[in-house]
Amino acid sequence: MGLEVGDRVPDFIAKNDIGEDFQSNLVVGKIPVVIYFYPKNFTPGCIKEACDFRDSYADFKSVGAEVIGISSDSVKSHEKFKRRYQLPFIFLSDAKGKLRKLFGVKSELLGLLPGRETYVIDKNGVIQLKFNSMNASRHLDKAIAKIKEIIND
Repeated sequence: MGLEVGDRVPDFIAKNDIGEDFQSNLVVGKIPVVIYFYPKNFTPGCIKEACDFRDSYADFKSVGAEVIGISSDSVKSHEKFKRRYQLPFIFLSDAKGKLRKLFGVKSELLGLLPGRETYVIDKNGVIQLKFNSMNASRHLDKAIAKIKEIIND
């Protein structure tokens, strides 16, 4: 089924980009968070999306928000991806698809590609935006607008 706007994000644990366990409850429910799911490291759209978030990361941090990128890539791939493009935020490895299933991220193109979906979560851990588009360039603007909206409420 998956999570929808208004749902509270349940606690989860996943390996981060340095191979450590990331416990969601240390961030989600404490500060605003943008979680974006993307298909694959080192592909054109995914590079663009990651670099868009990188280039605006200071804007998120300035309002106390965190950005987390999630794909099925390995910890080692995430580490290389972060280093090559100087990506300052957290990446989580979802090799078995458990987080995609938890959030309800659908596949695209007849189920051949993992979906691209962005969630903006408020400081109480409640989803305020769920945005699905294979157009990588649209995710950053949606995320920034929603973060600014919930910070100003």
